[in-house]
Amino acid sequence: MLYLVPTPVGNLEDITLRAMRILKEVDLILAEDTRTSGVLLKHYDISTRTASHHKFNEHQTAEALAERMAAGENMALISDAGTPGISDPGFMLVRAAIAKGVEVQCLPGATAFVPALVASGLPCERFCFEGFLPQKKGRRTKLEALRQEERTMIFYESPYRVVKTLELMAEVFGKDRRCSVCREISKLHEESVRGTLDQLSEHFREHEPRGEFVIVVGGCACVGEKEETNPDNPDAQRTRRKAVKTDPVTGQPIDTKSETIDKAALRKSKRHRENAEG
Repeated sequence: MLYLVPTPVGNLEDITLRAMRILKEVDLILAEDTRTSGVLLKHYDISTRTASHHKFNEHQTAEALAERMAAGENMALISDAGTPGISDPGFMLVRAAIAKGVEVQCLPGATAFVPALVASGLPCERFCFEGFLPQKKGRRTKLEALRQEERTMIFYESPYRVVKTLELMAEVFGKDRRCSVCREISKLHEESVRGTLDQLSEHFREHEPRGEFVIVVGGCACVGEKEETNPDNPDAQRTRRKAVKTDPVTGQPIDTKSETIDKAALRKSKRHRENAEG
């Protein structure tokens, strides 16, 4: 059996009772960093044996660990914080375990982007999680591909790149795009700053970024836009906005097709009655 066990992203009290029980019962705990996880395990008096499983060795260890679980060992995978596999090691081990016929269970629990999204004030009924942008090449290309994304977007970022990331987002998405930046989730200095991308870029230029960041960006508001060819230049594309009726609460487009059909039916019925009376 393989258990994926979420661990607190900040406050140690955010762990669940079931998570503590599983960590005590398994034969082996696979940790992203045994020293970091050791603080949590010691706090809750969990003495289960640990081994390192991280992005630098998962390619080599996943198959061997899956074979051991297939032979009867029970293991739990934890990351430094949050849910394994979400911008952390986990996928390769899960895939290898499934291929060996090992049962895989993921416990519900802490993950950084959910509280950041819900507290952002941006629509959260539909969203896409993008994780970390490429550290070097491809950052702008990735954002350009999301320019027309209508769902709320979620990104992780380090304090060393957050200002440049916000500035780049303002260039690509537009400086007036709504955004919420949350840092130090579930910790003593937790903070959420909301505004436009331009405003938040300025804020973090003036206030030194500290801690790990979750950036939540509103989706494109251009619902109903169509690209049309410019007759003066067939090779150039331009965007024309269509008037679309939207719900004042969700911002989602309202289908007025049925309303049009009903009105047409009423006109037809009225003409029928007038002809019958005549």
